[in-house]
Amino acid sequence: MGETGSTGRSKGQVWLVVAIVLLAVIADQALKLYIATHYTLGESHEITSWFWLCYIENNGMAFGIEWFSKLALTLFRLLAVGLLGWYIHLLIYRDQARTGYIATIAFIIAGALGNIVDCVAYGKLFGYAGWLYGRVVDMFYFPLIHNSAGEVLFFRPVFNLADSCITCAVIMILLFYLKDLNRTLEKK
Repeated sequence: MGETGSTGRSKGQVWLVVAIVLLAVIADQALKLYIATHYTLGESHEITSWFWLCYIENNGMAFGIEWFSKLALTLFRLLAVGLLGWYIHLLIYRDQARTGYIATIAFIIAGALGNIVDCVAYGKLFGYAGWLYGRVVDMFYFPLIHNSAGEVLFFRPVFNLADSCITCAVIMILLFYLKDLNRTLEKK
């Protein structure tokens, strides 16, 4: 007998989450490992005048912000992914949320996991720190607007695919799924 109704929908959503997380983390890690093994730290290559690939390592959060110790930040990221995993479980099996909203949460989880891999393993893998003390590899640079002296006015941050997953998902939630977020947060 074929599956119908909410059970079939739930299983489809679970597989969508698994696919998004696996594909995004694999793509993110493949790109980071390529950059870390083929570029020297600080090296950059101009692809176009507005897009560069470069190799930097970020010890803190997005855009190099460092609010906590490295260990506290890594443990916070692990806790956040665990909570987001529980939240997505509730969305699928209890709230029966819209698939698009579930997909955006999956991209946030994927981005967080991509950066967690760096924090947990890269220090040990590349021999500069122990477990949980690795730095996040960043490589995308978009110097879009320059002043007359050639200094970049906009967009200075260097980021990675995992950061893009998180940022794009948050923007999607704000633009298209804010009601879904509010509805799930209002429930007891």
